[in-house]
Formats: sequence, structure tokens, C-alpha cells
Amino acid sequence: MRNHTVVTKFILLGIPGTQGLQRTLLYLFSVLYLCNLLGNVLIFATIICSPRLHTPMYFFLGNLSIFDLGFSSTTAPKMLCYLSGRSRAISFQGCVAQLFFYHFLGCTECFLYTVMACDRFVAICFPLRYSVIMNHRVCSALAVGTWMSGCVHASLLTSLTFQLPYCGPNQVDYYFCDIPAVLSLACADTSLAQTVGFTNVGLLSLICFSLILVSYVRIGISISKIRSTEGKQRAFSTCSAHLAAILCVYGPIIIIYLQPDPSPLLGAIVQILNNLVTPTLNPLIYSLRNKDVKSALSSMFPKRCCSLENQ
Repeated sequence: MRNHTVVTKFILLGIPGTQGLQRTLLYLFSVLYLCNLLGNVLIFATIICSPRLHTPMYFFLGNLSIFDLGFSSTTAPKMLCYLSGRSRAISFQGCVAQLFFYHFLGCTECFLYTVMACDRFVAICFPLRYSVIMNHRVCSALAVGTWMSGCVHASLLTSLTFQLPYCGPNQVDYYFCDIPAVLSLACADTSLAQTVGFTNVGLLSLICFSLILVSYVRIGISISKIRSTEGKQRAFSTCSAHLAAILCVYGPIIIIYLQPDPSPLLGAIVQILNNLVTPTLNPLIYSLRNKDVKSALSSMFPKRCCSLENQ
């Protein structure tokens, strides 16, 4: 940020086309956000407390739970605040932080889904060498790499956005500080920031999606070579939850950033699906379709109940 920046706060105008629905949206989003917090905390705690889940697959699933918690918490609290009738103002520094963490966590999730697809590829295509290839050091390096890559990506976009002067209007025509909504308020040429932002986000999503697609093509070929029906079902069950999550995540990203001129209402709906609904569905997707997680959950709660009864 430069010293000539005059704007000290921004006003979030909210979700386009939802005037008069604030109370309904407040109840709906509050329930979704609460379910998101409870579900992801429960999944993360289950993975930590259950020794049988200390494997690469669940290590990355635990990382996903952390990212889902942070990703939804970047935008949901402020959105719920102004839907309840409180101030719509957000400080300049708060807008910078919101934009940074939104793209930091969003980019990190894209990389994490790609890493999870590679993990499933190794588990199904090289089952005998899985524990050797996906050892503790490799998993830790991949996890740290996703964090660092997301940080670099978000730092680039944030610096390009807020190195511009903001000296005029301060009303952000959106429900959080995203790049297109903020850049429209800049008092200088924004073509470089718009081009880099569009290219960076779109190209990154396309590369990650392509890597996931290649991984699952190879997985499909390997599954087709399995002779027993039970073996095919078991192999497919290990990938079904990840595939469902991929559809929920990359659908909104493609609709928002790869359309030349999406309507504001459609963009907001898709963003909310990506920011709030998908992180809420992930714990359900990975627990309802996963026998190991369900078994760990069922074995964790009776122990606590028994300990309380003994006390």
C-alpha cells in the first residue's frame, strides 16, 4: 500500500439482488456456517484421535478440514454481521486481509485436491509400493508445498490489487472484498491487475483440474484391469468421495472465472456455494461414504460416554 491511498474503509453492499431477504439469508447461512464448523472440527478431531486414520489419505483429509474452516471463516462472519443489521463497513486493512486469505486458502485447496488425487493414483496403481512412495516425509513436503504455493499466489494478487491508489468511491458492490469488485474502485489503470488475476486464477485452476483428470484416467484404467467385482467396488469407493468433492469445488471456480461476463447474482450464488456450502458438505461426503471414518466416529463417542459414566 502506498502513502497516497485516501480510502481508509470500504462499504460492502452485500449480495446483489437480495434486498428484503436479509433475515432469511441470515438464518440459512448461520445454520450452514455452524454445520461447517462442527463437521470439520469433528472430522479433524476424529483423524487426530484415531490411530487407524494416521495414513496419508486421512492426513490430507485433515488438512482439507483445516482449509475448509479457514476458507468459510474468511467471508462468512462479516457477511452474517451485516445481514443481522450491523455495520457494512470493513477497514482498508481488513479488506486486504480478506482478499489475501480468500485467495490463499482457495489456491491451497486447489493444490490439496490435486495432491489427494495423486495420493489415490499411487494407492490404486501402485498398491504394493504405496507406503514407500507416500511416506511421512513426502506427505509433509506436499502439505507444506500447498501452503507455500497458496501464499505466493495470494501475495502476488494482493500486492497487484492494493498497490493501486484508492482515492474515490469506497462502496464494494459485493458481499466481500474480491479482486473484480475492489479493482473497479481504483483511481488508476487496472488492466495489468485484471489480466494477471484472471490469467493466474484461471490457469491455476485449469492446471490443477487437468492433473486431477489425468490421475483419474489412469485410476480408471487400473480399476478396469481388476478382475473381481468386489475389488473394483473397493477401489472405486476410495475415490468416490474425492470425486464428489472435486465436482463441488471446480464447478463454481470454472463458472465464475472462466465466463467472460457472468451476471452479478449468478456469480454471488456460485461464490456462496464455493465459500460456504461446499465446506459444509465435505465432512458429510467423506464421513457418510467412508467406513473407516464412520468406524472411528462410532468408537470415539462410546469411550467418552463410558468415561463420563465412571466419573
